[in-house]
Amino acid sequence: MIVRKLRLRNGWSQDQLAELTDVSVRTIQRVERGHKPSLETAKALAAVFEVDVTTFITEHEIMTNFDQDNPTPSSEHLQPDEAEALEYAKGVKDFLSGLIAYVILAIVFFSVRGFDEPLLYWVFGGVGLGLIVHGLMSFEVIRLPFQDLERKVAEKRLGRKL
Repeated sequence: MIVRKLRLRNGWSQDQLAELTDVSVRTIQRVERGHKPSLETAKALAAVFEVDVTTFITEHEIMTNFDQDNPTPSSEHLQPDEAEALEYAKGVKDFLSGLIAYVILAIVFFSVRGFDEPLLYWVFGGVGLGLIVHGLMSFEVIRLPFQDLERKVAEKRLGRKL
C-alpha cells in the first residue's frame, strides 16, 4: 500500500515506476498487493521515492543484509485512513475499468451480431446487472456484510486491531 501511495503522490504509473527502479511491472504489482519486496527492490524503491529503506522492509532485514553506511533520507508510513482511501480508490478504478470493458464488448458484439440476437440481450443484461451491483459496492452505496471480512480475518490472525 505504501508503494501505491508514494507512486500516486508522484503521479507515476506502475510502468513508469518499474522503469525508474529497474524492476519488472509484475514486481511493482506484487509489492503494491502487499508482498514483501526483496532487499534490492526495497533499495531501488527507497532511492526513487527518496525515503528510508525501512519504509519497505524491517530494520532486522536491513541489519543483516544492508550497508549501514549508506542511509537514505526520511521514512514514510501509511496511515490507516490513507490505506482505506487507497483501497477505495482501487475499487473505483477497478469498477471503471470493468465498465469500460463492458461497453467495448457490448459495442463489438452488437456490431458483429446485430441487435436482433436475443441471447446477447440476456448475456449483456446479466453482466450489466452484475456491473451495477459492483459499482454500488465500489462507491459504497451498498455494503454487504462480508466486505469487511478481509480486515476481520487479518485482525483475528494478528490478535489485535489493524
